[in-house]
Amino acid sequence: MLPLHIDTLSLITAVQAAVLALMLWVGIHGDVGRARTSLRIRALALGLEAAGWGILVLRAYVSPLLLLLGGNGLSLISQGICVVALRMLLGEPLRWRLVLAIGVVGWLGVAWFGLIEVDYRHRVLWGSFAVALYILLNIEALRSRLQPRGSRARNLLLLISVLAFVLVVWRNGELWLGVNPPDQISAPSATNFIYILFSGQQPLFASIGFLLLYNEILQQELHTLARIDPLTGVNNRLAIDESTAQLLDRAIRQRQSLGVLMLDADHFKSVNDRFGHSSGDKVLRALVSRIRATLRESDVIGRVGGEEFVVLSPGIDLPAALLLGERIRLMVESTPMLIDDHVLQLTVSVGVAVAAPAESDGSAVLKRADKALYAAKRAGRNRVMATAAFEDDDLALPA
Repeated sequence: MLPLHIDTLSLITAVQAAVLALMLWVGIHGDVGRARTSLRIRALALGLEAAGWGILVLRAYVSPLLLLLGGNGLSLISQGICVVALRMLLGEPLRWRLVLAIGVVGWLGVAWFGLIEVDYRHRVLWGSFAVALYILLNIEALRSRLQPRGSRARNLLLLISVLAFVLVVWRNGELWLGVNPPDQISAPSATNFIYILFSGQQPLFASIGFLLLYNEILQQELHTLARIDPLTGVNNRLAIDESTAQLLDRAIRQRQSLGVLMLDADHFKSVNDRFGHSSGDKVLRALVSRIRATLRESDVIGRVGGEEFVVLSPGIDLPAALLLGERIRLMVESTPMLIDDHVLQLTVSVGVAVAAPAESDGSAVLKRADKALYAAKRAGRNRVMATAAFEDDDLALPA
């Protein structure tokens, strides 16, 4: 004898989904961003899922038509919304038109085999096909850009999705191949009991995985924000220090050098004094755009001061680093900036240093580049100068 009735399992599932929906909705605070919006959508889906299970619980008090069309409709809508919520959280294309089409076609199939050509197995097969497509959309989103050592939350959700897919396949296999399959979802059978038991727990485990993934994404966003200069969108000093250490480690392993360029906008104070700080900010953003235009994809740029920037260029020697500095200087000098209807001719001074293949002290090479920058400014600005490797004095080599 089964330890629980189908109605009892359905009631537990409905209450569980409703409580999860309420907790997710009430527990969201702060500005509504992509991640928080996805959590709201997930809560909405859980609420609809709770309503769908609730109709099954009240099957003795509702019409068979409402049980068939309303229950299955709410189930398909909630699962489709879950797909959109997960894809939004992951930053994947929402595919909402495809989600809508799957839900409509699935519901029409269920209605056809429930009202016109009454056949329980075909009805379940048609609805299961829609659910399986939803699960595959989740799996596709979770596997997109998945790293060999991906996040635990993403892996957990991927496992839950795979198990849900297996459950759908198993249920249909039992209906078509099993002995004495049930003729309705509420029939007291082992197939229905196991299906409701595990499909009823799936919202709980999926919500836990969703929350873990939500937390991971927020932590990643905070990690990124802590390393991005808000004005120019490039790396800040913390990120540059980390990148310098990482690139030096790679240079040691690959026995390569690392070029470090320190750049400073000449006479920038006069820009702020003449045009105001708002225009000065626009000048800095335009300057970053010009610097980026000369860099490789592997190069790293960061802002380490008011108008001071650093470029890390892996795998180049001193002559190549000097040539890069000169390209940047010429690019800035030869392209006047139009800022608030004013044409501005900006120049930059560039200090260059190169870390030798065995050098591991990032602060030392940054210090040498900074010394070369000040030498360039003392020599008249709008020029490129360099220090030799491991040089500690203030002498610099002109480009």
